[in-house]
Amino acid sequence: MITPAGDDTDARASDAPSDIIVSASRSILPPNALPLTIDVIDRPTLDQQVAIGGSVVDAVSNLTPSFSPTRQKLSGAGETLRGRSPLYAINGIPQSTPLRDGSRDGFTIDPFFIDRVELIYGSNALQGIGGTGGIVNQVTVQPPRTEGLSGRALVQGTTDTGFSGDGNGGKVAGLLAWKSGRFDVMAGGAYDKRGAFYDGHGNRVGTDLTQGETQDSRSWSVFARAGYALTDTARIDLIANRFELKGGGNYIASNGNFRTNLPTTSVRGTPPGDPAENRTESIALSLTDPDLWGGNLLTQVFFNRSRDTFGGEVAPIATFQDVRLAPIGQLFDQSQNRSRKYGGKFSYERGIPGFEALTATLGFDALYDRTEQRLIATNRVWVPPADFRSLAPFGQVNLALFDKVVRLAGGARYENVTIVIDDYTTLASYGSHAVSGGSPSFSKALFNGGVIVEPISGIRAYGSYAQGFTVPDVGRISRAINRDGVDLDSYVDIAPIVSNNRELGVEVKRGPINASATYFWSTSTRGQVLVFTGGAYEAQRQRVEIQGIEVNLEARMPLPGLTLSTGFAHLVGRTDSNDDGKVDIDLDGANISPDRLNLAASYARGKVSARVQQQFYLARKYAGLPAANDFGGYNITDASIRYALPVGALTLSAQNIFDHFYIDYYSDTVRPTDNAHFFSGRGRNFTLGWDVRF
Repeated sequence: MITPAGDDTDARASDAPSDIIVSASRSILPPNALPLTIDVIDRPTLDQQVAIGGSVVDAVSNLTPSFSPTRQKLSGAGETLRGRSPLYAINGIPQSTPLRDGSRDGFTIDPFFIDRVELIYGSNALQGIGGTGGIVNQVTVQPPRTEGLSGRALVQGTTDTGFSGDGNGGKVAGLLAWKSGRFDVMAGGAYDKRGAFYDGHGNRVGTDLTQGETQDSRSWSVFARAGYALTDTARIDLIANRFELKGGGNYIASNGNFRTNLPTTSVRGTPPGDPAENRTESIALSLTDPDLWGGNLLTQVFFNRSRDTFGGEVAPIATFQDVRLAPIGQLFDQSQNRSRKYGGKFSYERGIPGFEALTATLGFDALYDRTEQRLIATNRVWVPPADFRSLAPFGQVNLALFDKVVRLAGGARYENVTIVIDDYTTLASYGSHAVSGGSPSFSKALFNGGVIVEPISGIRAYGSYAQGFTVPDVGRISRAINRDGVDLDSYVDIAPIVSNNRELGVEVKRGPINASATYFWSTSTRGQVLVFTGGAYEAQRQRVEIQGIEVNLEARMPLPGLTLSTGFAHLVGRTDSNDDGKVDIDLDGANISPDRLNLAASYARGKVSARVQQQFYLARKYAGLPAANDFGGYNITDASIRYALPVGALTLSAQNIFDHFYIDYYSDTVRPTDNAHFFSGRGRNFTLGWDVRF
């Protein structure tokens, strides 16, 4: 369901206007003209959810039944949308590092600078590489509309339920904008200090030294935008963003005991090496004109650079150990992903002259990505530098029939991909094997098509087929080669992943009702499954089949301002573990989300807006996997209330208001017998904030 932008005090979801434009769809057609499931999280709703959970990832997870529960860590590994990894983007710029997926792409900009989040569900090649599970496009704050100076400021504090000193955190952020005639500029910064997290038993949540934490961390973010209106419709924009999140380095992990349900906790101490960190910088220049020769022109060139530092430890000995450098059990190391991207996007869309019922889009995308993973303490190469190059023309058409009662949509994208890796030698733990580099290539047309029927305004049904593609985690695969004679030019495991998504949906958006029901079925002949090998997770190519249903219902009540909503998702994922061409076991928690039921009540009237929401993550058994991997289920209740003051507004939010104790989904289903990674979830915590717009 689509949540449109509202005013600053109205954080409720309501019917979407039919003319809302979703930029991630790469079309000026309204969502009801597209055979897709699309949601938009508007700014008030996003601000409300971020006040509860602290991030865009938490906001998307809380509101989307088919999205995994978050790990509440810096790493998003295992967080999926409809059982596959989503593509995170900022204004269409991909934030992922697919050649060596560091799973930090959900933390690349402070949510203070996000105007709305657009969600496109299911496999989709609209934005190029990635998006096999869907697209999470974060649209940054828009240019000022009024002449002169305007802006926004935010001050907030967070504490745990016990008001522990080290559990306190705070955030300050500000944004100034200036508009003068055709020119406008805006710039701002945000600083966020997060304290330690405490669980429902009042103990510190365990620290993941390797993958990184959002607890006990500091983040800095700066954002700038400058624009100039060339004509009444044409506009040029330059947008820049820098974000850094770094662990405080004040805690080390103390093992738990999975047999007694005692979770890993954190104790005061100094971790070895540098704390885990995520840093990203991006800049984009765009030229847009929605009325060029009767059509819509979109162009963009961009640069994106990221550096993901993972925490260090003597373990995992099996991975980093090399007796030529240190005796067994004494070698310390830590890794760092380094990635940079250059790219450009072009598209032009318009109705066909003399046949305006047919809208056509032509476009071309180019992307270059270079990624490597180094061991920075010993200056070794773990994942060799890999270059990715993609050149992709595409075309889309949309035909309206019978006064737009029926629409036919379809298109194709031709991906031409080359991956270049030089000769390299694997680490000693993999056998120090010499691997011949290569430049494997991939060319394929990716198709999509669908039909939409809207017999009555606000009631529509659709069916669609769409292909999405991504590359497997080439870094995990290349670093784990443990035999001689491998030539990457012919190594099938680094061939791209093509996902095929079929979807049937019904939507009702009339009067007080906003409802949808969707069935989807997604397959990949050679998908990617993360498998724990003892020292680290490695990527294996297996057939994957995922199917599920998602149902959402929202209704405005007779009581003015009150809205009730519910959502449910059921997913089943299977994979081919013995490579016989048939799926035989369930996907585990690292690869698929649990079934979930969401309930929420929102109220917005006058100066007050409030929301209470509850997520029920339902128990699940995984066929073909050890019983220890079964999920026990848990539920979380959150609440938020906002009151408009003469100047600005106060917001008080509470996460997990009943202080429920639980083991998080990832720990419970992926490494349930690992006492060092048996993490509990965050207990009750409060956030009080004041923000003002002028």
